[in-house]
Amino acid sequence: MRGPSKAEILGTGECIRTEMNTCEDLSLDGQSPTMIFASKGIDITPNKDRGVCKIVKRHGIEGEKPMIGDKVYVHYTGKLLNGKKFDSSLDRKEPFVFNVGKGQVIKAWDIGVCSMQKGEICLFLCKPEYAYGSAGSPPKIPPNSTLLFEVELLSFKGEKLTEDGGILRRIKVKGEGYSNPNEGATVHVHLEGSCDGRVFQSQDITFTVGESEDMGVPLGVDRAMEKMQRGECCLLYLKPKYGFGKEGRPEYNIGPNAELMYEVTLKDFQKAKESWEMDLKEKLEQAVLVKQKGTQYFKAGLYQQAVIQYQRMVSWFEMECGVGREQQQAVQTQQLVAHLNMALCFLRLREYAQTVEHCNEVIELDSENEKALYRRGEARLLRNEFSLAMRDFQQVLQVNPSNRAARAQISTCQRKMREHHERDKRIYANMFQRFAEHDAKVGRLKRKREDSSPLDRDNKLNTKRRRSQECS
Repeated sequence: MRGPSKAEILGTGECIRTEMNTCEDLSLDGQSPTMIFASKGIDITPNKDRGVCKIVKRHGIEGEKPMIGDKVYVHYTGKLLNGKKFDSSLDRKEPFVFNVGKGQVIKAWDIGVCSMQKGEICLFLCKPEYAYGSAGSPPKIPPNSTLLFEVELLSFKGEKLTEDGGILRRIKVKGEGYSNPNEGATVHVHLEGSCDGRVFQSQDITFTVGESEDMGVPLGVDRAMEKMQRGECCLLYLKPKYGFGKEGRPEYNIGPNAELMYEVTLKDFQKAKESWEMDLKEKLEQAVLVKQKGTQYFKAGLYQQAVIQYQRMVSWFEMECGVGREQQQAVQTQQLVAHLNMALCFLRLREYAQTVEHCNEVIELDSENEKALYRRGEARLLRNEFSLAMRDFQQVLQVNPSNRAARAQISTCQRKMREHHERDKRIYANMFQRFAEHDAKVGRLKRKREDSSPLDRDNKLNTKRRRSQECS
């Protein structure tokens, strides 16, 4: 379940070059591709209308096949029925990459590639309605063209649901419609969790999106909910951060930093109210409850879950202007609380760039916010941005001269700056010493050559000539 290395791609490319004589292979016995597929092709279309037929040229590795949403790496050559090539990834010397089942390619490919195994090479005969239809793809593909493809599946892997790759999804059964659960939605799911091939959990469960920890459901399952559709069944591969983390889960006999796999079926859900469906009074009332929930998670050390709650508050109020001064003040207060708490959560998570970002949001609303200035200074200090950090702590003292913690942090910044300066001095001193030693060595060699007398050079030349005559 990984992308192919460059060596793998080049290796399979060489292999496929020797076999990609698609139309020539099929016409050796005088039959047309259509006739050969009629007798040897397997209909792989869901409704069995022979819109996509397949012939396997080389079997792949026994095992899994791509699922909906997987990122697949393929090499291919496409031809018209008259044998004319219209496209090939081999000509570009790099594989073609796409997410299967997402409508990024023609229907025939979404159907055909899901039938393949890693390393397999096969032929697809595709009717126009599964290819480019009545419009074609001018100028290379005429309207209503039946197409012939030779495809090699190099590799495939799950769809990333997070930027850090901590949650991978592979869809076994596509869901219905286009609606997804939102933050705060109530979801009814069937979960089957496994670790190292051992099933540790199998149950139907109901929870609120954003609050799955209350039901013992890991964060990764919770975060996947907003990407799922009713009736969808998928496999989720969770890194420890999105599973049970450093603590593990003793009741399931799951140790620290374990990677998990969950098979999740979204049976039904009820969406929570969107921000535009609530008036300001309701938002303010809900914000109190959400803040309480976030605080509970924070105290339990569940910082990611706390962030989810505070982010809900931000999304509710970011477009809310209110009508009166009192309402505007209430909105700003909720925004300040949410951003300040998120900054603290990200500080605990050691995600310092996010900490600075949320502190900046607070300072934009309140330029003298003591907590925001201090937390931004902490984050910058931990990022070794000593000058910026010291400036933040100095601003804290301008707001509150009695803040002893800020005064202590200024001393820390000054000490760190001195240490950094001394380290740089040592590095550069050693560097210049090496340069000086090198220059001195070069100078000695140069002087040695210059000090060599003409007589010495003549003696050396005469000695060399005598030795040459003796050898002859």
